[in-house]
Amino acid sequence: MSDPQEQPDGWPCVLSEEVTSLLLDEALPAEVFAAVVAATVLINTTRGEVPGATASAKWPEQRRMPLGPDGSLGVAEYVIVAHAQPPQIVLTRVQLY
Repeated sequence: MSDPQEQPDGWPCVLSEEVTSLLLDEALPAEVFAAVVAATVLINTTRGEVPGATASAKWPEQRRMPLGPDGSLGVAEYVIVAHAQPPQIVLTRVQLY
């Protein structure tokens, strides 16, 4: 069996309970829902190496990326768990503006 990090496929992007609750909120605007879903797809396909995302100086596995056009909707925070079996990314928080 080959190393999962060498596989061309993306890594699963799982949602924290906080993000899941946000997406289940019926009052959440559709554009925010769509932006979060789009973020999970981008995170998955890039294995967390999203262009324009910033890494934490103290914890480089933690990243932040803008949501919506030019970050107009907020920021998504996620953690790359590359050493898990299988590797995955956890979308930990969405901070809306």
